Amino acid sequence: MMEIFPSAFIWTYNALPWAWIILGFLTLQRLGELVYAKRNTKALMARGAEEFGASHYPYMVMIHGAFLISLFAFTAFYAPIIWPLAVIFLFLQAARLWVLATLGPYWTTRIISSPDFPRVIGGPFKLVSHPNYCVVTAEIAVIPLIFGHVWIAVIFSLLNAAILSVRLRIENKALRKRTTKVA
Repeated sequence: MMEIFPSAFIWTYNALPWAWIILGFLTLQRLGELVYAKRNTKALMARGAEEFGASHYPYMVMIHGAFLISLFAFTAFYAPIIWPLAVIFLFLQAARLWVLATLGPYWTTRIISSPDFPRVIGGPFKLVSHPNYCVVTAEIAVIPLIFGHVWIAVIFSLLNAAILSVRLRIENKALRKRTTKVA
């Protein structure tokens, strides 16, 4: 992978372990999101929501956990990075924040819904129906490629597609029960 990029696109600055800084940021971000999601899930359940598709959730957690572990296991501490892909990763983080800000208290890692809850249609939802999954799908492809790990990108993109094929069917069914739409 590194060979197909001109050397100007490969950053080998070794004063700081940028590869692991990126991976550390990613890990802390995911852990923070789990805390935020758990808080939101608890609040939504207290408002009468129910969880849909709980049986597939452990598989999703395993896929994402294995993704992070494989990145740490196969990325050298001072690995060179393909900086244009790192820039794309930064843009994906802005998109992720846009989704989280738009959904606010309705954002969770589980499928939590109630017919009484509004269906959010503003922000990035004006562009695509499931922007968070678009961001995650792009991240799963881009992050390993930053370090030249094509095989990690391919394997986990396929696993993500498999779990999303289950999840989207369940989530769309739950969302159709919502009657109110909010911009």
